[in-house]
Amino acid sequence: MKGKGKNALVLAAIGAGALLAARSAFRRWQEYRLRGKTVLITGGSRGLGLVLARECAREGANVAICARDRFELERARAGLKEQGAHVLAFPCDVTDSAQVRELVEVVTRHFGRIDVLVNNAGVIQVGPVEVMTLEDYEQAMNVHFWGPLHLMLAVLPQMRERGEGRIVNISSIGGKIGVPHLVPYSASKFALVGLSEGMRAELAKDGVVVTTVCPGLMRTGSPRNATFKGQHRAEYAWFAISDALPVTSIQAERAARQIVAACKRGDAELIISTQAVAAVRFHQLFPEASADARSLVNRLLPGPGGIGRKRAKGSDSESALAPSLLTTLSDRAAERNNEFLER
Repeated sequence: MKGKGKNALVLAAIGAGALLAARSAFRRWQEYRLRGKTVLITGGSRGLGLVLARECAREGANVAICARDRFELERARAGLKEQGAHVLAFPCDVTDSAQVRELVEVVTRHFGRIDVLVNNAGVIQVGPVEVMTLEDYEQAMNVHFWGPLHLMLAVLPQMRERGEGRIVNISSIGGKIGVPHLVPYSASKFALVGLSEGMRAELAKDGVVVTTVCPGLMRTGSPRNATFKGQHRAEYAWFAISDALPVTSIQAERAARQIVAACKRGDAELIISTQAVAAVRFHQLFPEASADARSLVNRLLPGPGGIGRKRAKGSDSESALAPSLLTTLSDRAAERNNEFLER
C-alpha cells in the first residue's frame, strides 16, 4: 500500500506539472502581440509613461502619447522618432472630458484605431495631512480616477465593436496600502484600483481585457516634478532618497518590461517589485501590525511647518541631501526620462 500511495503522489505531481506547463504554453500561444497595434499612453511625455512608450515602440507598436505640457511632449516625440517609433504626440488634459474625446478622435483618425490604452498620467503631492487641502484631494481624484474613466469611456465603443482591446491602469502600491504623507495620492489610487477591477469584471464579455498595475517605488526621476508641502526640503529629501536606492526602488525600464508583458498576457493584476509584493502581502495578513508600522514611520517623517499649505516643486526643494550621492540613480533617470524642465 505504501508503494501504491507513493506512486499515486508521483503521478499526481507529474499531472499537476504537466497541467501547469500546458497552461503556460497556452497563455504564450494566446499572448497578445503589440506589433502593428496602436497604443495610447497618457502622461507619456516623461517618466514611466515615456519609458513605456519606448518599450511599446520596441515591440513594433504605433505609439500615441499625450500630456499637458507641449514642450515636454514635443521633446518626447522627437526622442521616440529618433528611436524609429511611429509616434503621434497630442496635448491633452485627461481631467477634461472634451479634450479626451478629441484626443481619441485624433489618434483613431491618424492610426486607424486604438488597440491598447495605458492610463498612466499622475500627480504626487507629498506632505503631512495637516497641510493638505481639499484642492489636493480633488486634483488627485481628477487625474487618477476621473482621467482614466474619461479615457476608458472614450475608447470602449471602438474596442467593443471589434470585440477586442486592452486597457492598462497604472495605480500604485499606494492604492493597496495607505501611505503616510501621500494621503490624497493614496486615496485616489485606491479609487483607481476599484474602478479598474470592476471594469475588468464587466468588460471581459466584450473581449476587452483590463490589467491593474500597482508599482512600488521606481527610478523614473519623477521626484523633481512632484509637489511638496510643509517642510518641503525635508519632504523632498526622504522621498527622493527612497525613490533612488536599489534596496527600496526598481529601475523604470525593468518595470516597463513587466507592465508590457502583463498587458500581453492579459493579467488581472501586477504588483511591481519584490518589496511591494511583500508589503502588500504583509498588510493583507497582518493589517493591525501594518497600520502600527506605518504609524511609526509617520512619526519619523517631517512634521507640518515650513511653507505650510503652499506648494513647491521637487526641483525647487533641493538640499544637501537631495541631490546627493544617495539620489544618483534617480538623478540619472531624470536625465534619461525627460524630467528636466529646461527650455
